[in-house]
Amino acid sequence: MSYDATIADELLSRLSFDERGLIPAIAQAASSKEVLMLAWMNAEAIRETLSTGQVTYWSRSRNALWRKGETSGHTQRLVELSYDCDADCLLLRVDQHGPACHTNRLSCFFHRLEPQGIRITSEPLC
Repeated sequence: MSYDATIADELLSRLSFDERGLIPAIAQAASSKEVLMLAWMNAEAIRETLSTGQVTYWSRSRNALWRKGETSGHTQRLVELSYDCDADCLLLRVDQHGPACHTNRLSCFFHRLEPQGIRITSEPLC
């Protein structure tokens, strides 16, 4: 799914970016509703995601666009984009192809706090 520039402009005018021009983006599997990861987007990453349908983030460590799966092949296709009531956080429902986490797990959220302590809830897929 892709959107034209007019829709992107409307969305961007409504969002509240931080002082660095970034907004947190939660990626959720469209099929299972599992939270996959949290990353950051800037206006350029949002525009590219909306125009191509392939999710693009902003890498704070590299200070550059991060096209999810560009090197790993573990891509995300945008299914739906929502934002919260304060317009300062995005929810991306995605079709995830391969693991979402750089540790090769489906989700980055695999550390679970339990009464006995912290438990690893999944193993790497590959």
